[in-house]
Amino acid sequence: MTTKDKYTTVPSPLSWDVPSGGEARFTWEYDDGRARLLSLYQKGKDKQWDAQSRIDWAQDVDPMNPIGLPDEFHPLFGSPMWDAADASRRAEMRHHSQAWQFSQFLHGEQGAMVCAAKIVEVVPDLDAKFYAATQTMDEARHVEAFSRFLQEKVELVYPVNKSLTALLGDTLRDSRWDMPYLGMQVLIEGLALAAFGTLRDLAAPGSLAKQVLAYVMQDEARHVAFGRISLKDYYSELTEAERDEREEFVVDACYLMRDRFRGEEVFETLGLDVKACAEWVDTSSPMMKQFRAHLFSRIVPIVKDIGLWGPKVQGAFADMGVLDMAGLDIAALMKADEDQAEALDKAHAEMAVRATEVDQIIAQAAS
Repeated sequence: MTTKDKYTTVPSPLSWDVPSGGEARFTWEYDDGRARLLSLYQKGKDKQWDAQSRIDWAQDVDPMNPIGLPDEFHPLFGSPMWDAADASRRAEMRHHSQAWQFSQFLHGEQGAMVCAAKIVEVVPDLDAKFYAATQTMDEARHVEAFSRFLQEKVELVYPVNKSLTALLGDTLRDSRWDMPYLGMQVLIEGLALAAFGTLRDLAAPGSLAKQVLAYVMQDEARHVAFGRISLKDYYSELTEAERDEREEFVVDACYLMRDRFRGEEVFETLGLDVKACAEWVDTSSPMMKQFRAHLFSRIVPIVKDIGLWGPKVQGAFADMGVLDMAGLDIAALMKADEDQAEALDKAHAEMAVRATEVDQIIAQAAS
């Protein structure tokens, strides 16, 4: 069975052709490059993993609650629509909401794969080309993992969200070499890290969803660091007009991403009052207020760090209620994301040792 059979609404056509701006750049300077980027490149090589073997795909998953989230995390929890639903209808609402979230993760990771490949093509420095090449492989692995989880475990896929489509299109069509970095590495990947982290921390301990999210986040932490390193020096040399253009892009993109998580497609598919549901999500859902604020926990400090911190950017973040996040320690957040994946691996290894010991004891008793 193909993905086409799992879509709530089959995209037509089943592909999206985006005119891509920019020129392919070769460099004949094969020097040592920047130590920070080369260190990140080495780490990217060392941390490659196989989605088929590292993740325990044999685990059972409840398709009605594939992430294992508490009801309180549903965006409509406490609304008249939720209160009027019986147990079966609420299960259906959970199923569709989580399928929609993971579907957007899947489509976003394909966008990241395409953007990483474009960075290899357009970026002028060899050390950046090296790292972006490892990221392209990372993103392919993420697409593989999210696709398998959706198709085999959730058994439901949503088309790409309009806001994500708009942001990906703007990022890919721009001919300036730094825009794939800004659009993908800083904004889309920064948002994804925060969203993944929220769901990872809420997912049932040891669950398949927790594994997928934790291992993907281990890679994403490096990707965001790549964007920071590459852009910080370059943006310090921009003219005021050039910086203003990029700050305008940041503001527009952040509003698009905030609205991306409203989920009108789910309400429409379930036959709910889309306007009433959207209004509840925007104004009355305590969970969504916290979730949306948390989404910018990576983006705000990074945008400040790379130097796009003019009045318009600060005003937009103040309007969204996330300006205070500028003081967060982004390096500590990234390290925590990487540590979670290492802790999972350690726990799995310990469980495997215990299972072997039990098998040996049983075999000895039988003989």
